[in-house]
Amino acid sequence: MQKAKSKKQKGGKGKGKRSLIIGLLALFLLAQLPCFSAWGNKRLPPINTAEKINYVNINWWDNFSDPYLKCYILQAIENNHETKQASWKVEEYKHSVKLQFSQELPSLSVGSTYIGNHLPDTVKGTKSAIFAVPFIASYEADIFLKNHDKTKSSKKAYQASKFQEQSIYISLASDVATTYINIIKFDKQIQLQQEIVKVKEEEFLREKARYKRGVVSIPQLNDTKKAYESAKSNLDETIKLRDKALNQLAVLIGESPECTVLKRSSWDNFGYKSQIPAEISSDVVFSRPDILAAEANLGKAGIDVRVARKEFLPRININGIYSFSNIGSSGFGTWDSTIAAIIAGATLDLFKGGYKIANLKVNKTRYEQMFEAYRQTDLNALKEVNDSLLVIKQDSKIFDNTDTNLKLQTDNYKRAVKSYKNGVISYPELLSQQETLLNMQQNQINSKANCFINYITLYKAVGGKL
Repeated sequence: MQKAKSKKQKGGKGKGKRSLIIGLLALFLLAQLPCFSAWGNKRLPPINTAEKINYVNINWWDNFSDPYLKCYILQAIENNHETKQASWKVEEYKHSVKLQFSQELPSLSVGSTYIGNHLPDTVKGTKSAIFAVPFIASYEADIFLKNHDKTKSSKKAYQASKFQEQSIYISLASDVATTYINIIKFDKQIQLQQEIVKVKEEEFLREKARYKRGVVSIPQLNDTKKAYESAKSNLDETIKLRDKALNQLAVLIGESPECTVLKRSSWDNFGYKSQIPAEISSDVVFSRPDILAAEANLGKAGIDVRVARKEFLPRININGIYSFSNIGSSGFGTWDSTIAAIIAGATLDLFKGGYKIANLKVNKTRYEQMFEAYRQTDLNALKEVNDSLLVIKQDSKIFDNTDTNLKLQTDNYKRAVKSYKNGVISYPELLSQQETLLNMQQNQINSKANCFINYITLYKAVGGKL
């Protein structure tokens, strides 16, 4: 009876020890869950837009004599969602590099194993409850530098994404400036068109009075009425274009178009203070971000071809295990109860259904695509720069012509005012001269706005390095 009791007590102690070990292990694993949960719910820090300002050569915008233009560009960099999306894409590629680099390093894992068994009494010395904590290390020996090349390929993709991000920011700054110039141009044209409407209204009222006196016919009166209505329609069209441009600018700077009042300068105070170069160095053209991005993609494609070739080489894997257990007689955690092993081997695929050959050819075709894309990007860059310089040259001549015509018409109008005061010409003739002057002012404004927008187009064509 005493022996049975003693065995029962020993069995109870053994079960209590096993329960304690299993409980501690479960507590350890559960303790890790809040850490993973907290990291999984943690949001990434916001995009640092301060370093993105250098992308757009922000000091160049000081050449435009306007206090609001540069502020709107900075606000767009801070708030625009498309550029932020591009910046998050860069962050994705940045962490992809780290993800790929981890494949070059060995991995270490720990686990826990509990084996409850029942064996015949003839098997002596075997425990009925086995508990083990193995540490497992794995490493693919990168003697052919295949994984290292994959990391280099990821870095090239990261570089390309940064250049693409820069292109998006430059395009944003160009769009903001172009929209802003159009807005203040429309403001001025609305003022001039309102004057034209007044002239047309005055002409219509005079023709109406003459009709009542029987001086003019109904068709003449209708023609004057049509001209008046057309002038009002042109005014409404210009207001519509201005309001649409205001909505577009609000969206570009990350504001709601419904509740935004956008401050702006007058057209008369707007100008460009610097000198546009007559030619652009090829070094500037080939440092455009889209060309650098195409070059990085081409480099990545070349590395991917090299990686595809190395897929034909054997893989050398090294695995090691070091485990604590309670199998030994000394108890859990002692040297006698540990299990250790190391395994090294090479594996070579003999047949995979033509996968590796197809993969190599796929990467070679991608390289050829990137090569052609790079060459085409170079040609497009040269074309855009040359087109911009050509348009600037021709539009500058057009502006000079319209400005000369405006000065001549201004002189004609001043002389018409004097002639009217001296009774040489009639009031309708004076109104006609005034209308011609207003139309030429609008033409001059359009021509001048085209020149400003051409400067911005050239800025974009050289990647902001103007």
